[in-house]
Amino acid sequence: MQLAKYAEEELRKAGWFNNGEDSLYGGMIGPAVLEMVRLFAAEGHSGLSAPVCLGLFQRVAAFKPLSPIEHPLKTGEYQKVGEGTLQSTRLFSLFSDDGGRTWHDINLRVPKVWKYLLGRRWVNVAFPYSPK
Repeated sequence: MQLAKYAEEELRKAGWFNNGEDSLYGGMIGPAVLEMVRLFAAEGHSGLSAPVCLGLFQRVAAFKPLSPIEHPLKTGEYQKVGEGTLQSTRLFSLFSDDGGRTWHDINLRVPKVWKYLLGRRWVNVAFPYSPK
C-alpha cells in the first residue's frame, strides 16, 4: 500500500482534500482519486502490467476507442443529433453533417491556411479511423 500512502500525501499537499470555497468540487476530487489508487494498488500489478492497465484505463475512461473505427453507417454505430447531423457512438467527437457521406473529428485542428483559403472548419477523416 505504498502507492496509496504516497498518493494521499501528494493529494493533500496539492490541496485536493480542501473543501473551502476555493476548492474544486468541494474537496471531492481527492477522495475520488485516492479510492481509484487504492483499488489499483490492491490489484497488485507488476512494473510490466501496471502501465498497460493505466494506459487502457485512461483511454476508456476518456471515451476513446481501443481499436480503429469503421465507417459508422456500415457498423450502425451512430446516432442522429440534428437535421442531417450524425454522431459516432464510439467516438463522441466524430460527426457527419451530410448524412454520413463525410465524417470529421471536431478535436482535430484545422490548419489556419485551410480556414483562410478554403473556409474549411473541419478535417475529414478516412476509415478505418484511429484517433490519437
